[in-house]
Amino acid sequence: MALALDALRHGWPVCVEGAAGAVLTLLPAETGFAPQGSEGVAATHMLISAARAATLRLANQRAAALPHGPVLIRGVAAFDLAAARALADPALDLAHPLKGPFRAEPLADAEAATAAMELARLAGVLPAFLVDPAGVGPAQGVSPADLAAWADPAHLVVAARAHLPCAADEVAEIVAFRSADDLREHVALIIGVANARPPLVRLHSECLTGDVLGSLKCDCGPQLDAALAAMAAEARKPLSAGGGWGVLLYLRQEGRGIGLINKLRAYALQDQGFDTVEANQRLGLPTEARDFAQAARMLELLGIHTIRLLTNNPAKLAALVAAGVEVAERVPHQLPANPHNARYLATKRDRAGHLL
Repeated sequence: MALALDALRHGWPVCVEGAAGAVLTLLPAETGFAPQGSEGVAATHMLISAARAATLRLANQRAAALPHGPVLIRGVAAFDLAAARALADPALDLAHPLKGPFRAEPLADAEAATAAMELARLAGVLPAFLVDPAGVGPAQGVSPADLAAWADPAHLVVAARAHLPCAADEVAEIVAFRSADDLREHVALIIGVANARPPLVRLHSECLTGDVLGSLKCDCGPQLDAALAAMAAEARKPLSAGGGWGVLLYLRQEGRGIGLINKLRAYALQDQGFDTVEANQRLGLPTEARDFAQAARMLELLGIHTIRLLTNNPAKLAALVAAGVEVAERVPHQLPANPHNARYLATKRDRAGHLL
């Protein structure tokens, strides 16, 4: 699985084996290249996402409701890499306005094609592939079963832990988690000393632009700071006065699971007037692709079974409960908007179901 993700990032082909016996040899449109000494790469078919197909008027809106679902298309002429990239990247739509005509065709193995869309998301590349291209070398094999095993939260283990005095509270411990086949390393920051009260827990997905660079386009940085401050405030009180402790689960799921580069592509589309949901759909990516089962596994490894969840996102609450975590209380967590993120917050409320 790790080798397949590495192949996609490097522009090498992968061979996805489906349950129905079909085999798809796929070259990523974004990163793919022609091997040295070859005459170029070409394919009669491409695999793209349903949402991208809807942009090209090749899928109805019901199909596009699952934006990472696969659609197999065929053009009048074979696709080379330049044509494939123009088709895959909405940033090139204005430069290449005349695309097609294309025809959507039945998938021989929908499971393998769906796995390919998920592999693209995990690799952080656009979900578009040349199918069975001529002129490429050996392909890295991968199967839907490999993907399912890779995503199994049971593989997550504690890798290291240490005391970490921090600005929020000097009494803090950091715990790092990892899986053997996954380069992402999640961490938990434990604020205060564990006691009988369920900890205040915040699931925070990585946001480089907001957490580190102070972006005003989202509310991630202020949410992180406010969560740590709330945990520290409880940790300073005695238990008899409502004191407690807190756990921040910092999940390496940049851009709601689509990766940093695709998140920045979505930002560029937002600059053109699309909201966050529309931008992800034009990229052919899910609006929400985070895996909160990993957070439940982290809590299990920490020996925490009952929590008070600091969130306005009902999906987080539902995912933890489904994974066996008892949520004793949902603690609201909302911060004021600014002129740059007001539309983003309204979209989370109106289109993603976030609570007030």
